[in-house]
Amino acid sequence: MTSDKSLENKGALELTLAMVLSGTLGVFVVESGASAFNVVFFRCVFGALALGAYAAARGFFKNHGFTPKKLGMAALGGVFIVFNWAFLFEAYEATSISLATVVYHTQPFYVVLLGALLFKERLTGAKIAWLVVAFAGLILVSGVRPGDAGSLSGLGLALLAALFYAISTVITKRVTGVRPHLVALVQVLVGIPLLLPFADFAAASGLGAGWAWLVGLGLIHTGLMYVLMYAAYQKLPTAKIAVLAFTYPAVAMVADWAVYGHHIGLVQALGVPLIVLASLKVSLAKPASPVLSGPTASGPTPAPAPAEPSRR
Repeated sequence: MTSDKSLENKGALELTLAMVLSGTLGVFVVESGASAFNVVFFRCVFGALALGAYAAARGFFKNHGFTPKKLGMAALGGVFIVFNWAFLFEAYEATSISLATVVYHTQPFYVVLLGALLFKERLTGAKIAWLVVAFAGLILVSGVRPGDAGSLSGLGLALLAALFYAISTVITKRVTGVRPHLVALVQVLVGIPLLLPFADFAAASGLGAGWAWLVGLGLIHTGLMYVLMYAAYQKLPTAKIAVLAFTYPAVAMVADWAVYGHHIGLVQALGVPLIVLASLKVSLAKPASPVLSGPTASGPTPAPAPAEPSRR
């Protein structure tokens, strides 16, 4: 019992550290000075190097568990995850890190809706009610007026990023029997040729100190963060994962205020607990039985997260 508790405490520390790192991601993106697609492209490059080195050192390539179908599913999930990053990073620029991050955390609701649409999973009255609560929170948090084109654009980009994240989650959860580190490696490798046409190497050559931030995104936010996160998932119950995952938006909001002086207003602040509470309720709800027989997701969905495992 003591050993189990110690293991859970270690997992809680690992996940907290991973979420703290995740909360600083927006600062690294903005400080790099690169365009969103350049940021994602080089995050994939440096992230692939970090994850590949770790997987090789741990011997994960032996008995990797991939089949052609699983490899294809992992790659397809990667298509959505890298564009999810691009849309999220664009949202940082259009609005603020705080607003984009909070809106991005509507991901669990997309997963629920996709489950209902694609796999005939039953939408309970409780889940529908929490969806309404989250939508009300989203309206409050957005705090934008119809004529505020920039904020509306950022809001739309963050919602689109959340949708792509949810699609990647639904796809990736079907890749079973493969270490998540290898799935993540496949996905960032897919991102390199996928984003190559969008990369602006002329602009990247003039980044100067911005390269340090890009390398940090690959080594810290894609390598170290994923290693900590996946290690924690093995030690923690879903309920604790769901709660600790909200360290990410909390740190992101503090970092946005501390570095850029951005903060959300009083009315917007009223919407944050609505989204957080509704997201927790949906994440911790027991899976509903599907009405019709068909494929179902395997394993618990990590709280926002990257879901999929959570990949920010």
